[in-house]
Amino acid sequence: MNTFSEREAAFEASFAQNEEKQFQARMRRNRFMAVWASAKKGEHVDQARKFALELIKKDIRHIEDDDVLHAVLAYLGDSVDEEIVRKKMDEMMAEAKEQIASGI
Repeated sequence: MNTFSEREAAFEASFAQNEEKQFQARMRRNRFMAVWASAKKGEHVDQARKFALELIKKDIRHIEDDDVLHAVLAYLGDSVDEEIVRKKMDEMMAEAKEQIASGI
């Protein structure tokens, strides 16, 4: 294997690892959002788990933050506005990435 091939393989491995971490962070963020939304509604943990699975499935089908945003907004109804949910999603994503980076 020549130097170029080795560098290419290393880059591909690094890219794949970064994509995997992004995926894990999004799924973790979605679980955090489900717990947050369920707590805002005063629901039981079982309902949070059910909503978390819904968000995860939605994100796997359509890798768009807006799909998750709209699902959370629909779940919460008029009790919260879009800006608050977007901010919470950003906070939860930062927390998810931090946890993954630290191996939690």
